Amino acid sequence: MSNSQISELLKNISLEIKEQENRYKLDAGVGLKQLKSEHVALHPINVTRKSFGYADYPEITFNLPYYSNTENFKSNSAIECFIEGEDPVKGVFLGMDGNKGVFRLFSPDFPDWIEEKGVGIKLAPDQYTNQCMIDAVKSIEDLHEMKGLFSSIHGEESFGTKTANNSLSFFNEDLNESQKESVQGICENENLLIVHGPPGTGKTTTLIEGVLQQLKKGKRILVTCPSNSAVDNFAKGLIAENVKILRVGNSLKVDDVIFPFTTQGRMQNAKEQKEIKRLRIQAEEFRRMALQYKRSFGKSEREQRNLLFREMKKIRKEMRAIKSYFEEKLFSEAEVILGTPIGLVNALKQGENFDVLVMDEAGQCIEPLAWVVFPYAKSWVLAGDPFQLPPTILSDKAKKNGFAVSILEHAFKKCENLFFLDTQYRMRKSLAAFSNDYFYEGKLKTPPSLEDLSEHLTFYDTAGTGFEEKKGENGSSIINEGELKIIKKIIEENLFSLKEIAVISPYAGQVQLVKDALSKNIRVSTIDSFQGQEQKVIILSLVRSNEDANIGFLKDYRRMNVAMTRAKERLFVIGDSTTIGQDKFYAKFIEYAEEIGAYKSAWELSI
Repeated sequence: MSNSQISELLKNISLEIKEQENRYKLDAGVGLKQLKSEHVALHPINVTRKSFGYADYPEITFNLPYYSNTENFKSNSAIECFIEGEDPVKGVFLGMDGNKGVFRLFSPDFPDWIEEKGVGIKLAPDQYTNQCMIDAVKSIEDLHEMKGLFSSIHGEESFGTKTANNSLSFFNEDLNESQKESVQGICENENLLIVHGPPGTGKTTTLIEGVLQQLKKGKRILVTCPSNSAVDNFAKGLIAENVKILRVGNSLKVDDVIFPFTTQGRMQNAKEQKEIKRLRIQAEEFRRMALQYKRSFGKSEREQRNLLFREMKKIRKEMRAIKSYFEEKLFSEAEVILGTPIGLVNALKQGENFDVLVMDEAGQCIEPLAWVVFPYAKSWVLAGDPFQLPPTILSDKAKKNGFAVSILEHAFKKCENLFFLDTQYRMRKSLAAFSNDYFYEGKLKTPPSLEDLSEHLTFYDTAGTGFEEKKGENGSSIINEGELKIIKKIIEENLFSLKEIAVISPYAGQVQLVKDALSKNIRVSTIDSFQGQEQKVIILSLVRSNEDANIGFLKDYRRMNVAMTRAKERLFVIGDSTTIGQDKFYAKFIEYAEEIGAYKSAWELSI
């Protein structure tokens, strides 16, 4: 291992931080209108509720008096709350439900101006996560096991030996042979192991069996995923198996099934919570008294206000101590602890050690984020698919330097302790066939129950229709109004239940256009946001149609692999063959559609 590889990682983190700062800054050079058009600011917001939440940080519930694309405001995104003429307050976004949202501020109290007109929030650089990654990467050299693992992943030689010889008694008797072999490998693994799970192959089901087998051997286990939704999906599987789990991190939008297994849920009816409630009432009374002194007051009033605030802080410190003691007890009782990498870092004590770390959806995890959690374990299981979407990186320079290469991709190139899940249970055979041949060397099987029954794939070619792309109203994304007409026609001519349909597109502008035009019962999403999900019927709008055959980020074929593997029964793909067909990947797809009789001209729809 060379220091240059560590330096390169640190350089890329720095480039990403700078890009975040440029992308989210609000100053004389970058106006609020621009940030709103780029969907990184919500303004104005209507504050509907104020309360004190986790660690007694102020939490604000709000609604939007207008429609806005809030897709960028993901759970745990760093934000700033602002109003003209005042210093912004940093915080974290907790979640969005329709036009209602919640965020937490990292301040001892609510800003005086929080309920005034003109309050907004915007995305901000995630300084905490960035610093965690910097510290983790810098510490690799000082930690013997991490140094060895880093050298293996970035070395020139392959590492690891694939073994799966034990004969296990399986909890889930329905596992196929490749799944059983993967579980046996997990049980024998003492270093790094990869479970390669293409779409619909039961990757999480396999990992859950692996966790159950490890628990039987008395192992302590950590489970992590880059997104909260993936963590929750894993947690549900373990809860169904009666595993004693503890789900750490943001619990605002946690499913009702999972909430009782969060620290907040476990504390809800505990005696410690009653004491905290009593102290919170005391602290709130001191706060209320302090706030009677407004912005303009004399020396004695200022001293009295400061005294009251000190008493409030003293009580809150006592509350945090009680909560910390209670959480330590929960950690000692849990068989499996789950959270995002940063969620785990926030919850675990430094130096705490587990036998196994399982990282699901590892193809979405940037490398330095993995080094944040790797030191907590003695062995590691990475699961995912390097042929689906990579991590989201803002900096083009960092991308060119390889920063968008996930920890899974890095390990995939060198680790021989790799298990391939070889049977997909999601799609009809003709829906899986193209991706199977292009990405998985034809190794992916489809069970007899998913053999084709009728027509499952249709490619509607818009060539010659004049349905060309154009810039959206704000110029920030591309739309294709002609493809919207085709989407409407497909829905009209087929007797699908609206709740069985999802419309997906690579472009946020097209998603917005379609959302505005269709029933709210139809799920409409970008491809990136739909990874990990499925629907009975998928309509895919490719959008690109231009004289230069420019296909933009359709060039990332992994995005299309995700898009084409979401449908269970019926997939409609809409695109312009004269634009996309000059690219080898899409030319092969169109050729495949013709071979199986799935090719149709958009003219056939009589639009």
